[in-house]
Amino acid sequence: MIKNKIAHPRIAAQDEWLAARKTLLEHEKEATQHRDRVNAERRRLPMVKIEKEYTFEGSNGSVTLEDLFDGRIQLIVYHFMFDPEWDKGCMGCTGYVDSLGALSMLNDRDTTFVLVSRAPLPKLEAYRLVRGWSVPWYSSFGSDFNYDFYVTLDEKVAPIEYNYRDKAEMERKNGPNSMQAEGHGLSVFFRVGNDVFHTYSTYARGVEGLTNAYSLLDVTPYGRQEDFEDSPSGYPQKPTYG
Repeated sequence: MIKNKIAHPRIAAQDEWLAARKTLLEHEKEATQHRDRVNAERRRLPMVKIEKEYTFEGSNGSVTLEDLFDGRIQLIVYHFMFDPEWDKGCMGCTGYVDSLGALSMLNDRDTTFVLVSRAPLPKLEAYRLVRGWSVPWYSSFGSDFNYDFYVTLDEKVAPIEYNYRDKAEMERKNGPNSMQAEGHGLSVFFRVGNDVFHTYSTYARGVEGLTNAYSLLDVTPYGRQEDFEDSPSGYPQKPTYG
């Protein structure tokens, strides 16, 4: 007998619970099937060639966007909020990196994951040391990268846009003071030879579930590279590496 007055689910007999659970299971299967359809639609997004040269600073010096791939064909960039004037990174982004699972599967499937922030590299390195992270982290300080991918908002540099809403739409939705200088997001890039293409970006709550290897692969053109996935036209389901 539960005596203490706390909120809790309704108490039922086993047979009633089982019937309700089976109904929920059907709904969970529907959600999984819908997610598979959305993932397939995402794999079929067209891609846009990156024409601008971006330079980043990493632990091994100055590198290009192509260098961030580390020889692989897919690149996932998490846009970590860290303004150059800050001494610490965004706490929400910090929580995101803390929640990342083992990502070795990404490398096994020709995909690289990195963090990119606008703060200078010494601040990033110092913060990474404090947090005990091993994820590669690069500074985009001095480049247009953050502005071009809409995670640094400054009308003096580029028109305001975040999560595919322009300034007027953002003000209507969230009020006139809703726009911050720094935002978070995640972008995916694909490499064909020496050419780099942008395939996908997501922002705000679209990022929060992308913390394990499977969910991160789901936002790439090649997906999980599993038998259950249908293969987008124009490239193999399971790419041949080499």
